[in-house]
Amino acid sequence: MAPVKGILERLDAGEIVIGDGGFVFALEKRGYVKAGPWTPEAAAEHPEAVRQLHREFLRAGANVMQTFTFYASDDKLENRGNKLSFTGAQINAAACDLAREVANEGDALVAGGVSQTPSYLSCKSESDVKAIFKKQLDVFIEKKVDFLIAEYFEHVEEAVWAVEVLKETGKPVAASLCIGPKGDMHGVSPGDCAIRLVKAGAQIVGVNCHFDPMTCVEAVKMMKAAVEKAGLKAHYMVQPLAFHTPDCSCQGFIDLPEFPFGLEPRILTRWDMHQYAREAYNAGIRFIGGCCGYEPYHIRAVAEELAVERGVLPAASEKHGTWGAGLEMHTKPWVRARARRNYWENLKPASGRPLCPSMSTPDGWGVTKGDADLIQQKEATTQDQLKPLFDRSKCN
Repeated sequence: MAPVKGILERLDAGEIVIGDGGFVFALEKRGYVKAGPWTPEAAAEHPEAVRQLHREFLRAGANVMQTFTFYASDDKLENRGNKLSFTGAQINAAACDLAREVANEGDALVAGGVSQTPSYLSCKSESDVKAIFKKQLDVFIEKKVDFLIAEYFEHVEEAVWAVEVLKETGKPVAASLCIGPKGDMHGVSPGDCAIRLVKAGAQIVGVNCHFDPMTCVEAVKMMKAAVEKAGLKAHYMVQPLAFHTPDCSCQGFIDLPEFPFGLEPRILTRWDMHQYAREAYNAGIRFIGGCCGYEPYHIRAVAEELAVERGVLPAASEKHGTWGAGLEMHTKPWVRARARRNYWENLKPASGRPLCPSMSTPDGWGVTKGDADLIQQKEATTQDQLKPLFDRSKCN
């Protein structure tokens, strides 16, 4: 049974909507997603793993079960030699069913999501790219998702095309770019991006992925200011990385030399998440969640920070004392001494890596849509294609 209140009803009423976390990174670490293609065939291959992660995010306080359909467009599923046993339609349908099953276990909505495509990066036409979105959308409509999200777009032009397709359904549409304060990969500012998305039909706009929480909040603040100055109306969302990225360039964390297998030293603590949730709320953002790196305990921290405003604690807080209160039960007295808010709020965690720098130098190749190196192919990448990339890389 669908929830009584839809996404716009909740946001119009001033309610806080808690999003879920990052499925591709979490499931890659658990052995269900392959790093590189990052495609979501686990929804059909290993539904039990996807279902369990949905349940953990729901228990942590998430109000939205986003379908595990990131990179589930046909052109991405078939890109660079990726061979799958399931069709795009089967993966999208399975993801919708899992999200709905778990959403119905609580007061959660199901959001069907589309993301950027290899076809756009390969300079295919607007009609070709829109046709790809339409194929996913047909499944979402059949499965009766509650609202739609166009997320993880590096170029506002492609995001606008996605919104124009999604809005034809009459369902609420959210649009989220993977950009920071410098704007999209063609230099369009966050404010101008937001205006274009709202004019295209998005009722909720914001950013996700590529940057840490405070950077993403700053980008959404820029969006909000521009939309209001233009006399337009929208709600705002933010679903950032769970990694610190102060050293990132316009491309975000995928430019970092640690991406994707050495990012763990950058992970945010649950206490960092309290600060993020409060900063986002104070900025007027009411759809607050997470993306890559976010585990259920991160979402629980967001929900706990905003418990007073929401009027409820998540079920997962039954096993988590507020600000470390459960440590009062520890056998060691010096650990019991840490059962207080000001200890955890003021802690500066050590990495335990004495020879490692605190920041990195991003690769910064400056490659984006229109560059020959971003033309995609169905065939597997060859060694002849890889060699010049190895030669160009700082780490041969």
